[in-house]
Amino acid sequence: MPLKYNPKNIRNFSIIAHIDHGKSTVSDRLLEITHTVEERKMQKQLLDDMDIERERGITIKAHPVTMIAEVEEEKYVMNFIDTPGHVDFSYEVSRSLAACDGAILIVDAVQGVQAQTLANMHLALARGLEILCVINKIDLPAADPERVKKQIRETLGLDATHALLVSAKTGQGISTILDEIVYSLPAPNVDQSDTTLRALIFDSHYDAYRGVMIYIRVISGSITKKTPIFMMAAKRKFEVVEVGIFTPGETPVDELRAGEVGYLVANIKNPKDVLIGDTVNTGMTVGLTINQGASDDEIISLKSSDVAHGMTVLTETDTYGWAAKIEAASGG
Repeated sequence: MPLKYNPKNIRNFSIIAHIDHGKSTVSDRLLEITHTVEERKMQKQLLDDMDIERERGITIKAHPVTMIAEVEEEKYVMNFIDTPGHVDFSYEVSRSLAACDGAILIVDAVQGVQAQTLANMHLALARGLEILCVINKIDLPAADPERVKKQIRETLGLDATHALLVSAKTGQGISTILDEIVYSLPAPNVDQSDTTLRALIFDSHYDAYRGVMIYIRVISGSITKKTPIFMMAAKRKFEVVEVGIFTPGETPVDELRAGEVGYLVANIKNPKDVLIGDTVNTGMTVGLTINQGASDDEIISLKSSDVAHGMTVLTETDTYGWAAKIEAASGG
């Protein structure tokens, strides 16, 4: 049974780590203890569904999944976006972090802080994300958690005093990660009085039968089947035929609301019509405008019916930093 919608009980987070620090194994353990996947269907690197990902033991494409976790007899919706750890896929990491409010930083208890650990940390801090430190592989004979804590403090500038010590391989300490996700990572900042649909596109993939499946984080308002949508930067209109969440397979739902992460399908046949970082709305709001003669700070909200000749209209500049400029003129 779906949980009653409560933005305070939502956590949107990603896991960032250097390659081979155990990120995929931690992901598997989280799916197991939240019973997101039946035990008989569990396999190693469950979220890595590309052949080359399994062959090389690396994550290439971001994979969202919605988990239901119970902490102190209260249920939470945890939207986890798995991200690559290799330096060649840093763009995948950056766009996934844009849909998150926090991040789990995993560091190998033997290897310590490495190059991609540092690079991914900078990406997360640039987004203003809350960071939860986890030191993995403490079961290894050469593990030295205290040395790694010192590295984290000196290299990354994070307080690692209370970093979680876990072993994804044995399952030791994994349950504490769920507790700290609830206590340490923030819930999405949602204004429930704002009913205007705005959703961030952070990824997509093409389905031969249904067209482009768009991965979204809903910022405000809600989206349902038959909702007319407008792609702000691509300037294309569509009608939604399905919305859903990843569990980790696609699971249709009636509605996606502010703070939630999921997907939408709208019979989009051309992948070029979907721009990563674009904003989805209902097409009623053109964006933001600067009146003639006004300073850049004097930006006011504008509806399409109010566009006047000579005004410069900007798409909404949200907290994730994407904006596109278009000129609007309604005639002489």
